[in-house]
Amino acid sequence: MEKDSDPLLKQQQHHDDNDRSSTLPSTTTQPQRQQQKCTRFVLTILASLAVFFVLKLSLSTNSLSDETQLSPENDDDASSHHTTTTNGDGHVIVHNWNITYTMANPDGKFERQVIGVNGKWPPPIVEAQLGDTVVIHAHNALDWPTSLHAHGLYQNGTAQQDGAYLVTECGIPPGALRTYEYKIKQVGTYWIHSHVQAQYLDGLRTPLIIRDPKDPYRNQYDEEMIITLSDWYHNDSRSNAKWFLSKENPDADEPIPQSGLIGDRLDPSYHFKPGKTYRLRVINISGFITYYFSIDGHEFDIIEVDGAYTEPYRAKSIYLTAAQRMSILVKAKETTDLNYLIHADMDATQLDDIPDDLQLNLTARIFYDESHKSFAPSEDIGLKSVFDDFNLRSLDNTKAIEPDAILNMTVEQQMVTDGLNRGMINRVPFIHSPTPSLFTELTMGALANNSKVYGPQGNAYVTRHLDMIELVVNNYDEDAHPFHMHGHKFQVVARSTKERQWYDGVNRVGKWNLDKPVYRDTIRVQGHGFAVLRYRADNPGTWLFHCHIDWHFFSGMGVVLIEAPEQAQQRMSVDPILAEQCRQQGKFASGNAAGKMNLDVSGAPSGIYLPKDKPLIPPEDDEDE
Repeated sequence: MEKDSDPLLKQQQHHDDNDRSSTLPSTTTQPQRQQQKCTRFVLTILASLAVFFVLKLSLSTNSLSDETQLSPENDDDASSHHTTTTNGDGHVIVHNWNITYTMANPDGKFERQVIGVNGKWPPPIVEAQLGDTVVIHAHNALDWPTSLHAHGLYQNGTAQQDGAYLVTECGIPPGALRTYEYKIKQVGTYWIHSHVQAQYLDGLRTPLIIRDPKDPYRNQYDEEMIITLSDWYHNDSRSNAKWFLSKENPDADEPIPQSGLIGDRLDPSYHFKPGKTYRLRVINISGFITYYFSIDGHEFDIIEVDGAYTEPYRAKSIYLTAAQRMSILVKAKETTDLNYLIHADMDATQLDDIPDDLQLNLTARIFYDESHKSFAPSEDIGLKSVFDDFNLRSLDNTKAIEPDAILNMTVEQQMVTDGLNRGMINRVPFIHSPTPSLFTELTMGALANNSKVYGPQGNAYVTRHLDMIELVVNNYDEDAHPFHMHGHKFQVVARSTKERQWYDGVNRVGKWNLDKPVYRDTIRVQGHGFAVLRYRADNPGTWLFHCHIDWHFFSGMGVVLIEAPEQAQQRMSVDPILAEQCRQQGKFASGNAAGKMNLDVSGAPSGIYLPKDKPLIPPEDDEDE
């Protein structure tokens, strides 16, 4: 099938209509290009200075703005010092974020230092509409780097806005600022979070809601609500991460949260009006825990997952791994004689030990009538759920496309050569190099097509422009892992159906669906199982594919997909401000993983891997079976 007529290219909103013309030789001369780069540099510096003074002015008037800010105990989020203007294409929504420490006690058990915005926690919800532009002027008032990743946005042509620490930027240094700008070209339920180590577990995360003027389900619901699910730790993320990846933790036991939260509270309330239909945007903003979600006395229709519309799918309960999102339509009862509970149950199978004081089963109240306390009998389904997200189907009438290239990924978690128990893919843990992978791709010319320039621990895989890529993920770890892909949604075309079922690339096993497979950006790969994903490589840049359990990615469970280096170099160049922020932190803004302009990567992280003679499944896993 010709790629121009490929329906997947039409379905995926991040496809660049100028992909063909962008591959033609440039008619711009070298002196002209140098002059253009110089002009861009000057304009960028001037823009940065303007942003700095605007942010300073905003922060200096906090006493006035804070009068309208709402505390975390109220239903509305804290003010983010944002303004909205209109241009010819849509609204420009500008947020001024001073990323700061503050104090919070959302579970009522322990007040701790958290990371908030403008002295408030939780951070403000970001909302926009298709065609808008979202601008976040982010000032880092912390004592370590930070970044903002708009989880699920494609960032086509704007890879430096992806916020992936030491992949697309060096992070915002303490005391510095940068501007993230998102031209909204897709719709659905997303979220924004830090992408530095496990930092978002300290609270730097918030929903990103993008509404669709042509929402195909808009006439089927009256109101919408945002419901976040999260895990909550009393220790700060740096302390937990240091312990997790240490010789004191040889079994790689994940830090166990002290609480779970719904809507960043322990016991929130929501209100239904009889006869109305509600769109609930359910977002798991955890760093570890999978939740099983249900509502006593109510069924619902799933209409969206991870920002992609689905055919309506009736369910009584759902599960969401860390980073997954779903929109469900819930029809309210006609009477008010009973109120009902929402249940969000932690997946207890993830926990190596369950503390006696950990509340595994969270609840929130849905009030039809607050004048009485009569609640319907509990129907908490939890892990008894029969829901299977593989049964979802895309609303678009798009079939799976045969692949042009196949990437095989084996997922493991074992002791490696540095004496630590790490997560890894294809026997190599991903460890950040001092040069962001994107900057290597943009500055190494033809050598950017050689995966060696991204470093021995860079775990880089180079793909060609517009190829349909099949990603075969065989999980040899006994635990399930939620894998997230930056820069794309993928079709979920196959999945294992039982323990110790893997796909060898030839003999089809498990479940397969080539007709209207669902699109996602985060997929749960079963323990001792597999998933087969397909995506079109139509977004030049560098894109992480990693486990979204933050402890696992921190230890190395990820790869970088280096997409179309030639096209990336034609469309983008390293932002001078981001380059300077790299240099301020002793890192490189050009060259290979070690900052050199050749294949010599000495000085980059190396030598950490799982020897080939080690078994795929460690003996202790065999003993557990």
